[in-house]
Amino acid sequence: MESYSPLPLSSPAPVAPPLLNWAGNYRYSTTRLAQANSVEQVQEIVRTTDQLKVLGSRHCFNGIADSTQQLLSLEATEQAIYLDTDAHTVTVPASITYGRLAPTLHNQGFALHNLASLPHISVVGACATATHGSGIQHGNLATAVRAMEFVLASGEVRVLSPETDGDEFLGAVVHVGALGVVTKLTLAMEPTFQLRQDVYENLPLTQVCEHFAAIQASAYSVSLFTDWQDERITQVWLKQRLVPGAPLQPAPSEFFGAQRATQDLHPLAGLSPVNCTEQMGVPGPWHDRLPHFRLGFTPSSGQELQSEYFVPLRHAQEAIRAVARLHEHLRPSLQVSEMRTVAADALWLSPCYQQDSLAIHFTWKPDWAAVSRVLPLLERELSPFGVRPHWGKLFTLSATQLQSQYEKLPAFQALMAQYDPKGKFRNAFVNTYLAKPL
Repeated sequence: MESYSPLPLSSPAPVAPPLLNWAGNYRYSTTRLAQANSVEQVQEIVRTTDQLKVLGSRHCFNGIADSTQQLLSLEATEQAIYLDTDAHTVTVPASITYGRLAPTLHNQGFALHNLASLPHISVVGACATATHGSGIQHGNLATAVRAMEFVLASGEVRVLSPETDGDEFLGAVVHVGALGVVTKLTLAMEPTFQLRQDVYENLPLTQVCEHFAAIQASAYSVSLFTDWQDERITQVWLKQRLVPGAPLQPAPSEFFGAQRATQDLHPLAGLSPVNCTEQMGVPGPWHDRLPHFRLGFTPSSGQELQSEYFVPLRHAQEAIRAVARLHEHLRPSLQVSEMRTVAADALWLSPCYQQDSLAIHFTWKPDWAAVSRVLPLLERELSPFGVRPHWGKLFTLSATQLQSQYEKLPAFQALMAQYDPKGKFRNAFVNTYLAKPL
């Protein structure tokens, strides 16, 4: 079995400029990057390559998409999307990002149920890793998938849907790149809608613990930002869905002891809010309010590391208190932390499989040596609650700990053996955390 490190310290000597992820913290282990502009080209590349992984928008912080042999980009594949207005679905190519898809849907009168905080990420990659938005009534982005087309290790094109494939479909949607090359996804749509976004400052942590359910139910999407210092949530971002035709009411000046902001804010204190989506209760379309950051600007703070942990919602208050106890350990390395809720789903490898969840996100300073000392402390505090990490972010949990949280992992391993019997889509990450030895 290959050993796995979330941040490789060295790579083979490159023959071209190194390939890096978005944050610049991860150098991929090969500079061989093939470009495919059609499904047929994907099939040919898959057939003639012993081992490969697909690079999407490169927003993962670990080696989940790494390969020592061959990387594949689908950015040059077709750009067209296909609306089925009767079925309320849209079929999208592997190359598309939410930032490009969402305005197109809105202009046609449709919306997706939720978006992540960044619109810059690819749809296929976000669904493969169970990336999410916020809202206790909303599943992660992968729960919108209604069909998927992908190329198996044999080069065969396979289409899965819940109607024809049942449990197999539920097992394949969150696949972390281990089953094949996804070339198309079909997503559920709904009628377009408007949102307003209001921000509140300095919510006492005691209020969060005492009124957690009410706070999370107070808007369509709720984000709690904190540095875990001084027993308070620094900012609360409320994204409220508007009722068509209803008059716009002023936002309350107070929210569970927090005060409404008097100007636009960035989640990171001191940074300009110019790259953030509009606040102050100004109505706007769903795709201009659900993300935290605008498509046309550099997202978040730039250079950073990220981790995220999911715990069952029933343990939310205990988990929050557990993290708060580590405030002194967090202070030197943390830029900002965000808490959101995600509804339960039936997707085998989703961190929210069969449990409503609290997601606790950490944006770190770009210092892996320091962060790697903090993560085991966090994981130890959260382990009593059945913690599950985000697949595409940094964690130090052992394979045994991680695998123990996924009761459907043996069934997923059977899918891997069926779709990819020789391990063409495996890498060190997959071999460490998901696969049985070949």
